[in-house]
Parts: sequence; C-alpha cells; structure tokens
Amino acid sequence: MVGTKDIRMRMGDGSLKWMTKEEVRADVEAGMADAVDCAQVPALTEDDLSRIVDIMCEKSRIVSVEPGEEVVLSADGGEQKILSDSGSSALGLEMSRTAAVQVTERMNSLDVCEIAYFDASSKAIKPVIGAEMVHCQNALANTVSPLLYMFMPNIGLYYQPTGPFGNPPDLMREFKIDEAIEAGELAKDAMRDDIIYMGEKLMSVGMDGLDFDTSASGGDIDFVGCLEAVEKMRQMFPNALIQLGMSAESVLGIHGMCEYAGKTVAGLYPHEQVKLAETAGVSTFGPVVNTNTSRSTAWNVARAVTMVKECSKVSNIPLQVNMGMGVGGTPMYEVPPADAITRADKCMIEIAHVDGI
Repeated sequence: MVGTKDIRMRMGDGSLKWMTKEEVRADVEAGMADAVDCAQVPALTEDDLSRIVDIMCEKSRIVSVEPGEEVVLSADGGEQKILSDSGSSALGLEMSRTAAVQVTERMNSLDVCEIAYFDASSKAIKPVIGAEMVHCQNALANTVSPLLYMFMPNIGLYYQPTGPFGNPPDLMREFKIDEAIEAGELAKDAMRDDIIYMGEKLMSVGMDGLDFDTSASGGDIDFVGCLEAVEKMRQMFPNALIQLGMSAESVLGIHGMCEYAGKTVAGLYPHEQVKLAETAGVSTFGPVVNTNTSRSTAWNVARAVTMVKECSKVSNIPLQVNMGMGVGGTPMYEVPPADAITRADKCMIEIAHVDGI
C-alpha cells in the first residue's frame, strides 16, 4: 500500500514538495546510483540508505546530531556576510570590519573565523594587501578563534578583457589551440605567484592560515595553480593552516593536459582531488558536490553523501565539506532553508563522517 504524501521535502531550487516515504526512498536510491555512475565510487550500504531516509523523513523543522557528535563549523566570506547586503542575503550592518569579525566569533559561534576583502579574488586583493595586513593585525588582536584569510584564486580575471592573457575559450573557437594552452599556463603562473605574494604578506602579520575558496573554478589549469601555490606556502610556513575548498564536484578540462604530481587533473572527483591536495600540503580539504535544482533534496543529499563518503574514506587529512548555496545536497539558494541544510549536514556528519562543515 502506497503511503500518503506527508513528507515535507525541498527541491534543489528550494521550493516545497510533498512526498511519500516510498518516494523519498526511491529518490535516495536514485541519487546514490547517479553518484556511483558519475564518480565511480562504491554504493552506500543498506544501513546508510535507511538512515538517510529516516533523516529526510523526520517531522521536525530542524534536525541535529547527538551531543558529542558535533563537528568544526566555519563559514566563508568572513566579515562580509555581516557588512554586505546583496538584496537577498547578508545583513548589511554598519560596523567596522574588526567588529564584524568579532560577531562571527562571539555571536555566530564559528570554530574557525575568516577575514575576506569585499572583492575576494586574489588579483583584486594584491594591490590593497598593505591595508589588508593592517586589518588582519587588528582582527587578530581582538579575537581568540583561529583566523584564516579567505580568497578566491579566480584564474578567469587573468584572462582578457580583465587580464593580460588571451581567453582560452575564445582562442579555441578560433582553432588557436596552442595559443589557448599557452595563455592558460601563463595565467596559471601569474595567479600562483600572486597567491604566494599575498600569502607571504598575510602570514607575516600572524594570520593562522589561508582559505583557498572555490578552487578550480577556472578548470584544471586553475586547480594546478592552486596546488602549486599551496606547495610553496607549505614550504615557507610549515605550521600554517591551509584549507583548500573546491568549486565543483569534477575538475573541468579547460586545458585538458595539465598535470600535478604526474597525474592529469581534468575530470577528477572529490576522492581523487583530495589525494593531490594531500601531496601539495593542504591541511583541510573542502569537497564539493553540485546540486541538481530539478531533483529533491533527498536525491541530492544521497548523491552528495555517496561521493563524500568515499572521499572521507581515502583521505588522510580532515574534510571541511562545502554545504550551502547549491552544494553538498543543499538547495541552490542564497539563504538555504534550515530544514534542508540541517538534514544535509546531519547526513554528511553521520554517514560520510566529515570532520567539519
């Protein structure tokens, strides 16, 4: 007998849908199967599947883990989440940047806090690094929690029209393949050198580390540049906390042939990405699994957990999984609904065994 549609479910775009428990189970199985097919990872166990179904079908508005099972909590964007106002998210409060950092520590209770420039790309930060160093010193003097400087490598800004190098997609459309490859490699070197310059300055004033946010957003050549920068920073600062967060579940093959540590990086999924991150010297790795907006949260969470569980299994470093705004099984929405994101978080902690959110 088919049950009644009494399960309140979010879709991948945040909209509501009522489902039966049988439909939730079918979506969980389908999401897992898609992850197995795409990433070539093992399927979840029957116990794992049943647990996801139970969590997704809980009647309460918000769910949580049992006492003692909590994990490290951090958030990207730093003080900008307090100061900025995009019209649909962030708070837009008028206060100093240092006070906003204190709010993230003392009111939001983050375990790891961050500092971020309002234009957080490495290319944009470099010209104002002196002012950022002063701000970091002030924030460090007024906080206790570990403090990371968050930035986006963003190789795209190094391509024309915002940068000096040719745009590989434009060049490829003109069948200038060699020129496209060369432009990507030159942009990668420039991005890497800017990150190292910026990182050295920030670490010199006492920052606890760096957060590479949305790494590989420009594809495989972007990812290699990030890994090379991490490798150099680890040599310079052996005790620094270096967090590498990804931008997508699979590394796009913009270059197609670039390698790191003898391995072609295009097409790698989280369980493969983390091994290169370890080699480079990353402290904590942030895997990403993209959300399908036309599927239910149950489908998306099962898919994300399947990929991240294998990543957690093979990783020798802590995982600080990316959750929210269209990744980690959560809806593609600037302010993800609490019912969806807490269920996704709980599944990640209990089944994928992540170390942080």
